[in-house]
Amino acid sequence: MTAFKTLDDVDVSGKRVLVRVDLNVPMADGKVTDATRILRILPTIGEISEKGGKVILLAHFGRPKGKPVEDMSLAPVVETLSDMTGKPVAFASDCIGEAAASCISKMHDGDIALLENTRFHPGEEKNDPDFARALAQNGDLFVADAFSASHRAHASTVGLSDHMETVCGRTMQAELEALEQALGNPRKPVGAVVGGAKVSTKLDLLDNLVEKLDVLIIGGGMANTFLVAQGASLGASLVENDLLDTARSIMQKAEAQNCRIVLPTDGAVATEFSAGAENRNLALDAQTQLADNEMVLDAGTSATQAVVSEFSNLKTLVWNGPLGAFEMEPFDRATVQAAQAAARLTREGELVSIAGGGDTVAALNHADAAKDFTYVSTAGGAFLEWMEGKELPGVAILRR
Repeated sequence: MTAFKTLDDVDVSGKRVLVRVDLNVPMADGKVTDATRILRILPTIGEISEKGGKVILLAHFGRPKGKPVEDMSLAPVVETLSDMTGKPVAFASDCIGEAAASCISKMHDGDIALLENTRFHPGEEKNDPDFARALAQNGDLFVADAFSASHRAHASTVGLSDHMETVCGRTMQAELEALEQALGNPRKPVGAVVGGAKVSTKLDLLDNLVEKLDVLIIGGGMANTFLVAQGASLGASLVENDLLDTARSIMQKAEAQNCRIVLPTDGAVATEFSAGAENRNLALDAQTQLADNEMVLDAGTSATQAVVSEFSNLKTLVWNGPLGAFEMEPFDRATVQAAQAAARLTREGELVSIAGGGDTVAALNHADAAKDFTYVSTAGGAFLEWMEGKELPGVAILRR
């Protein structure tokens, strides 16, 4: 038995099933340009429909700030939803009131309907009890299937659970099981790659991880701050000088927790931040003295080999953030090589690999490695908050 209530615990046949999903998808000219998030929710929609439930989708789009905004309507998503589910999808011009009730009254068992953007109402983000009650009038059962919104205590993510039985959908279930596999009860040894530009955006994450990991690999611009904290002078590299003491305290805590921190021992150094910039591979340590116009833009050859070697000794890997400026060749080299190594070990059954965060997904896709990872989360903020050890309100309502 899982720690969370799932679709296995309920009978959906003949019921109006309110399903909170993530349809905050990229759009251009009224068309969905990336349907990844829709693809993720298909198992939940299909299962409820096949079992004779009326699938009533709730979602937000953009930040309309509590009022209708034409460009943030969910209406354009209907065509893609219909194509991908293989069934007609009805649309209601509001998520509460007569428009929603009328749309739902015409549904037969197995039908699918999408209600308009929940954030068109101020009560959504305020988790207003009256708005939650109005939403609840449309359904008999609540299925939470938007992990990406579960760090927000909104009416459609949390408030509905006060009014009806609540379970998680298959997307939410897969995410929670993957995260439990990553940090809750991982196979040891367990390590993490934490990269990206700034330490300041990941203080809580680092603080939590050093208590749970055997190895913490720090890359990207973040690594510069740690190297400078050890005495290096890195010229024009991105460094958060006001966080040098913080970096030292994280290293001290890691040592006390028997978590080994791995920093790049060399880097790709250039004098301009641009694709194809001329660069050289240079050792990085406490004695490094870069010129004022030089900057570290990627982990170096030896550092990359060291990361790959670390992977081969792990059983579980958590990945958040790139190892360098992966958007620009040749400064994508470390990220690509490390990601491909993790993907290979995962394919071979040697490694459980869990990744998440916006730049992370883009970086792994760039390396053509995402498809081989055990699980790749598309839930940026919620993924990070979970990794930081925080209780997510939209997850707390699902615990048994």
